[in-house]
Amino acid sequence: MTESKHEAGSSWYANHLNDALRLIGLVLLLIIAAILYHYLVHDILKTKHHYFTYFIIIWLLLAYIILPRMYRWLSRLFLPNYFIGRTELGDGMLGDPVNVAVIGSESELIDGMVSAGWKQADKINFRSSLKIVYAVVARAPYPTAPVSPLFLFGRKQDFVFEREIGDSPSKRHHARFWKTPNDWWLPGGYQADWLGAAIFDKNVGLSLFTGQITHKIDADVDKERDFVVSGLKKSAEQVQWVKHFTSSYHSRNGGGDAIHTDGALPFIKLRKPK
Repeated sequence: MTESKHEAGSSWYANHLNDALRLIGLVLLLIIAAILYHYLVHDILKTKHHYFTYFIIIWLLLAYIILPRMYRWLSRLFLPNYFIGRTELGDGMLGDPVNVAVIGSESELIDGMVSAGWKQADKINFRSSLKIVYAVVARAPYPTAPVSPLFLFGRKQDFVFEREIGDSPSKRHHARFWKTPNDWWLPGGYQADWLGAAIFDKNVGLSLFTGQITHKIDADVDKERDFVVSGLKKSAEQVQWVKHFTSSYHSRNGGGDAIHTDGALPFIKLRKPK
């Protein structure tokens, strides 16, 4: 049944009203930031006291409150709301590329990754967040360290697997997986049960776009894709490579890290356990 003109008009009005309210909220946040700058930084700089303290306050406001909300609003306006082979950050910016497709059940995916030497990452909570901060600073091992959420199909990843390098979670292999919607088709008429984004974290740094503390990734995402495929081959019935599934491109993820790919997508059909 087609949508009536009245319903379509109401939907258009509601969407634009929401966008207008978000814009007003963003402007208010910028005004608040300007006021805080004037009273907490500008006046303090005159007395030349507490530079570092107030720098930290402004950095926290910009990196974790103002800039993420600004990017979220801009992303809603300019980024498409359909599958383009890229994940999204919580603020709506494009994240890591989707570079692995798996055909199999949930238990087959977990068994295959664990058999290849991967561990499931802990969920993000207050305790695991403190634990990973300690592990990075103290260079202590944390092989199941949590991974920040990325979004595909409008929801965060279902599973995260990782392999730590050395004695610190600052450097690690990791792969996120999302269950695909029922009766959903990839471009070209392909189907998969799971889509994954496999990335290598090379160190910890600051996001180029927000200034938040985050992992920095290796630009060669194809190398990490191939690493996942090589580990799953012993659990696979078939690996089909679709070359040029996307265009070969150079880009950046939501943290500002360079990425490049040849555009190939492997479809890994897992073997059912006997």
